[in-house]
Amino acid sequence: MANDYVRIFDTTLRDGEQSPGATMTSGEKLEVARALARLGVDVIETGFPAASPDDWKAVQTIARRVGDAPIPGRPSAEPPLICGLARAHEKDIQRAWTAVEPAAHPRIHTFIATSPIHREHKLRMDKAQVLERIKKMVGFARSLCEDIEFSAEDAGRTELDFLVEAVTAAIGAGATTINIPDTVGYTTPDEFGARIAHLVANVPGIDDVILSVHCHNDLGLATANTLAGLKAGARQAEVTINGIGERAGNTALEEVVMALHTRRAMFGLRTGVDTTQLARMSKLVSTVTGMTVQPNKAIVGANAFAHEAGIHQDGMLKHTETYEIMRPETVGAAQTRLVLGKHSGRHAFAVRLRELGHAIEGEELDRAFERFKALADKKKYLTDADLEALVASELYQAAPLYTLDGLQVACGSMGLPTATVRLVGPDGHTHVRAAVGTGPVDATYKAIDGVVETECQLLEYLVQGVTEGIDAIGEVSVRIRGQSEDTRVTAQGQAQPWVFHGHGADTDIIVASAKAYLGALNRLLQASAQSPEHTGEDELKVGA
Repeated sequence: MANDYVRIFDTTLRDGEQSPGATMTSGEKLEVARALARLGVDVIETGFPAASPDDWKAVQTIARRVGDAPIPGRPSAEPPLICGLARAHEKDIQRAWTAVEPAAHPRIHTFIATSPIHREHKLRMDKAQVLERIKKMVGFARSLCEDIEFSAEDAGRTELDFLVEAVTAAIGAGATTINIPDTVGYTTPDEFGARIAHLVANVPGIDDVILSVHCHNDLGLATANTLAGLKAGARQAEVTINGIGERAGNTALEEVVMALHTRRAMFGLRTGVDTTQLARMSKLVSTVTGMTVQPNKAIVGANAFAHEAGIHQDGMLKHTETYEIMRPETVGAAQTRLVLGKHSGRHAFAVRLRELGHAIEGEELDRAFERFKALADKKKYLTDADLEALVASELYQAAPLYTLDGLQVACGSMGLPTATVRLVGPDGHTHVRAAVGTGPVDATYKAIDGVVETECQLLEYLVQGVTEGIDAIGEVSVRIRGQSEDTRVTAQGQAQPWVFHGHGADTDIIVASAKAYLGALNRLLQASAQSPEHTGEDELKVGA
């Protein structure tokens, strides 16, 4: 591989999913993995197979269906590397291998903490024990798989001399990629770049492996640190779509890719990513995770290519480069208007969805087309934004236990806001409830609660218009927490409360609100139905 090529290692499905409330179903993970493959990423970290049976199944499904053959529309002819994360324990590593083995290009990614604070307080191990564990577990992983990545967790706060020892031990044991994470987002670009340069200069055999960087955004420096690491010699960047991830998130894929693309003369580096797919990739991940992209987000935010100031508008009318360093179409953000309406056929609809990156067929396409026709009866024409909202609302939801079959609301300044809902339950029976609330949404949610008898707390309710005009489609995202002591366990063995999101879109914002709330409730009910042994908590106790 050319020395100017930077591998893009996407961990949206693993580190990104660890954002509270961003948990994805197996089906959603598969859809995101397919989109990442079409985008052109080199490595997809698909999950943490030891966490639960469902996570293992999702990783193996992606290995079989995404990682074993070329993907139509993918820039590279080869399928992406499929990676599974494992702690430096035989059981984790074995579990990861059985999940990724079906892929044409499998990778095991194993890690152990190396910083003083982690060695003392988390691992309760000294330097010699950590080095011994690295040699033994990297060696074990290499006996199973040819492609092994080793990460020195919290490398940003690890003594440089010991970091050199740890990396040297991993290379000696058979690691083919060495990852240097700034796990807690502590370093600055100068510090992090110098750390990478020190490893390049002092680790024997470093030229025979790929050096990788994985930066978190706790101080808002994740992208700057990643670019500093690449400039110092790293040739793999670990990123997530929209920068989602633990705490303040990870380095954003779109920011690193476009920085290298826009400033090619400065960095002299390139990637294999198709930048024109970045905007729709961002939308897909935002929908399936329920994490809305802030309007001023670099590259993919709604305002990234918007100009309001008079001076800016005047400059843009004279020459676009006065205030834009990249064109919106470069990242797929062009506002193309598409003449699709109630007279459009199924084939034209399917072709445009494929052009937008949604390769759906069969029953899924039938459902989407039926919904398209219903919307087309309400609107004169449908734009690409309408189609994106439609597909997101109908296809990227949890498998329905309860579905909305009807909704009627009475509200206004006179009288009490009242809602009547008709739901179809998992038994196929129809349930009707009415409720009074402080407003139409509150009344609707209380009526739904009367049918779906489960306790939960509404944490967040967000509504936005996603298209133009008075007949615009409204999009609603909600986030709820179940009233229980259940928690999920992260790759670091930390317990987090279960938070569930739902998404809905409709020309009627109250209907969209009901769909979003039901989507979140369906996720909560599915998680509650899993038996305790599926949480993986017993398997994930961290320590020697």
